[in-house]
Amino acid sequence: MAATPRPTAVSPTSPSSSAVIDPAKDLATLLRQVDPRRRRTDRVMRGVITGAFALAMLPLLSVAWTVVSHGVERFDLYFLSHSMRGVYGGIDAGGIYHAIVGTVEITLFATLISVPIGLLTAIYLVEYGRGPLARAVTFFVDVMTGIPSIVAGLFAYALFAVILGPGIRMGVVGSVALSVLMIPVVVRSSEEMLRLVPNELREAALALGVPRWLVVIKVVLRTAVAGIVTGVMIAVARVIGETAPLLITVGVADSINFNLFEGRMMTLPVYVYRQFQQGLIPCSADDASCIATITYDRAWAAALTLILLVMLLNLVARLVTRFFAPKTIS
Repeated sequence: MAATPRPTAVSPTSPSSSAVIDPAKDLATLLRQVDPRRRRTDRVMRGVITGAFALAMLPLLSVAWTVVSHGVERFDLYFLSHSMRGVYGGIDAGGIYHAIVGTVEITLFATLISVPIGLLTAIYLVEYGRGPLARAVTFFVDVMTGIPSIVAGLFAYALFAVILGPGIRMGVVGSVALSVLMIPVVVRSSEEMLRLVPNELREAALALGVPRWLVVIKVVLRTAVAGIVTGVMIAVARVIGETAPLLITVGVADSINFNLFEGRMMTLPVYVYRQFQQGLIPCSADDASCIATITYDRAWAAALTLILLVMLLNLVARLVTRFFAPKTIS
């Protein structure tokens, strides 16, 4: 019987004892390696995007800082709770209460006019609109989106002048003018929100025998309510700062007027315009109570109030979107 050869010991430094190559480790190392050209491109594009964002934010921050720095000095409870009745010259008095009342009433009435019309138009275009009529409605909505605001003011003034006579100035005329500007925005935003509702929800309700009109009310509108309310708030924020149509339709007033259907009213944009238009007040050297820049101070404070109102509307829209949006199952 032949003797079995004894295995020889392999030295650790022998070439045959080299480490085994791990493919997974090599793949991880390869994935961690980044092409220098791609890294440079990524850094350049990141810098371009950051610079574009800073460039876009610069005007916004500049406007906000300018309005706040100039308007905060006169922005107090007295300024918010008094009107300009009996205020003249450069006396340290007067406020914007009458302008706040006019702005809120005119904008709310414009919302009451435009929201039903805009929402019903959007429902027709999404749920029922077919053929030439739907295309015509869409075309005219697009045209109304781009009309100048002063044209809306002239339209409302001409409409009421035919009915009540020339020279008419009332808050309701301004509401009609603002509603002309609001309706296309409400139609477009509501239409987009209604189109986002899945067709499966409509088909499931129709398969259960639910009438089409009830499907729209109970399923479609409930699903899209958050987006619709957000669109309405955006429309309100778009018209609340309009000046030209309100100058034509509502006019100016120094006293408080709560009646939309009688007499002139003051609004915040018109108040800002009028105060800036008056310019510096000529004050005598011995009149210590006269403030030459009082009109500019009031205008800046009124502009700050208007910005705060718009911010409040956007906050309400975000809260509505958060609490009334459809809940998803995770």
